[in-house]
Amino acid sequence: MTDLEDPDDPTEAPPSRPTFEHRPEKRGLIGPFSARQLVAVLLVVVIAAIGLIAITTPLGSTDPAALVNPLATAYLVGSPTVGLRPGSLAPELAGIRSDGTAWQLLDVTGRPVRLADDRGHGVWINFWASWCAPCQSETPTLRAMDQAYRGQGLDLIGISVKETTAADVGTYAQKYGLEYTIAADLSGDVMNLYGVYALPTQVFIDPHGIVRAVVNGPLTQAQAMAEVATILPPAGSVSPSSP
Repeated sequence: MTDLEDPDDPTEAPPSRPTFEHRPEKRGLIGPFSARQLVAVLLVVVIAAIGLIAITTPLGSTDPAALVNPLATAYLVGSPTVGLRPGSLAPELAGIRSDGTAWQLLDVTGRPVRLADDRGHGVWINFWASWCAPCQSETPTLRAMDQAYRGQGLDLIGISVKETTAADVGTYAQKYGLEYTIAADLSGDVMNLYGVYALPTQVFIDPHGIVRAVVNGPLTQAQAMAEVATILPPAGSVSPSSP
């Protein structure tokens, strides 16, 4: 068996073995994480933070000084229509329905409300509702304007629409100390006649019964004063209005 290697022959070269190479354990920038992994995580955090800021930041300015009129806008109760125009004669608060029945606006105590009784005075008609938030916010302004200008010839008429009963309207007026004329247009006759589609709606009528302005939405006291000044009768020309 001369063709086989003799394992006991010292002159024979030992069989080849794989060499062992020591390699140090790979370590990341922080613990087991590589720099690339850390950068990827950081980018995800930054993108998420930008998204959170974007969806939580209010649109527009939140500076109170930049808000010209922070009051609520008008509450729509119908489709916008062409109602009364400045310069037209204000319709009387009575009429005939399509079925031939007559109607007359009554205040919450049952007395007729007639514009003819207010000739010679400035008339401010306020269409509103006790459930209407913008109307509620305007209530203190109406009360203050009535108290300040009734003696100067202003007749304020609050016409509540889309209410359940006149008693509910009267309760609201009593609760908030409203001493001007309060009427409940339960049938919607006056609302339709005047083309009202938003609450509150303000109609300003001069001493001759001519519409001078129609405003949709609540008024600040300064805005109300400016409108009332255009419809008041000359000073000393009329006796104070009655509640």
